[in-house]
Amino acid sequence: MARVEGQAEAPFEGLRELLAQQIASGDELGASIVVNIDGKNVVDLWGGHADEARTRPWTQDTITNVWSATKTVATLAVLVLADRGLVDVDAPVAQYWAEFGANGKQGVLVRHLLSHTSGVSGWEEPITLEQVEDLAVAVPRLAAQAPWWEPGTASGYHSTNMGHLLGELVRRVSGKPMKQFVADELAGPLGADFQIGAREEDWPRIAPVVPPPPVPFDMSKLDPTGPAVKTFVNPGMDARYSWTPGWRRADMAGVNGHGNARSLVRILSALSLGGKVDGVSLLSPATIDHIFRKQADGVDLVLDTPLTWGIGYALTSDASRQSLPWLPAGRVCFWGGWGGSLILMDLDRKLTFSYAMNRMSYLMTDAGPSPIGNVNAEIYLRAVYKALGVEGY
Repeated sequence: MARVEGQAEAPFEGLRELLAQQIASGDELGASIVVNIDGKNVVDLWGGHADEARTRPWTQDTITNVWSATKTVATLAVLVLADRGLVDVDAPVAQYWAEFGANGKQGVLVRHLLSHTSGVSGWEEPITLEQVEDLAVAVPRLAAQAPWWEPGTASGYHSTNMGHLLGELVRRVSGKPMKQFVADELAGPLGADFQIGAREEDWPRIAPVVPPPPVPFDMSKLDPTGPAVKTFVNPGMDARYSWTPGWRRADMAGVNGHGNARSLVRILSALSLGGKVDGVSLLSPATIDHIFRKQADGVDLVLDTPLTWGIGYALTSDASRQSLPWLPAGRVCFWGGWGGSLILMDLDRKLTFSYAMNRMSYLMTDAGPSPIGNVNAEIYLRAVYKALGVEGY
């Protein structure tokens, strides 16, 4: 059996064996799992390898690119500014970033950016990945273009560009780039080992992601002028880009956050715990309530799967459980990253769950590949709720 380190309190001891089994089978390469309940990490496990050649173990301080799980930190940054009275989520984005009001976007509200309903889910004009990494090029293009659908009427997942949009908003309001704001206002005060991009001195402890197999889906069947194709193919994304210096140095808070399950839980448990973590206060209960204001509830125009979006996070609902039937009911918000990483906040139980890994894979559903999570994420989350005696698990 593969070696798994860390601790798991009763009744969660079975997670250690589950993680070891998945590593031994080859379904996992390296991974970390953390469960926090009422402010205490009752599970903090890690194991496997940090590289595909299996020459480096996944250790307590291994970090990896968590892809779109980064968005959960970026949206928290905006909510922190809202809590401080510096941003109104119901105000036009152009109130803070005047150029964004161009080309029919005067009515796009901050909450539209936070809920993937702005109509700006990607770049209109052809753009290279190197240009996406350059905010001076990528951000003004987003500000200048027209929305692809009427803002506020439906969600269309802001796959790569969400961090560019929120990052510019944060910079305009706080004077700090998103990367610095996260370091100074979130990760730093909480002692969380999480960063947008990755400092060069931390590169040796990164577990590079291993690309997933090709998606069994024919993009040619989609409308080439529709938001899904325009979002995902301009530019196309290869997971191996995340290995490059340019990616690691960039400030792209939608896709290039580096951390592990422990650091994600450390930051996002602020939501599960009423806004405060070990004396560090980030949000008021009133600001947390904003998250659960439903903004979209139906088939996402980009992901082509049913989802319910609140302000900043997906919510558990009948729509979301059509895509992810293993989601718990209740006052729960969540999201994750390409290939499997997941962060879920269960406010009813004061529980925060996270899983981060380096072997990317897909969770297949009747509708096709799931937008987040993988088979392992489902297995571990089900085990947590089964251990708690929740009906249905």
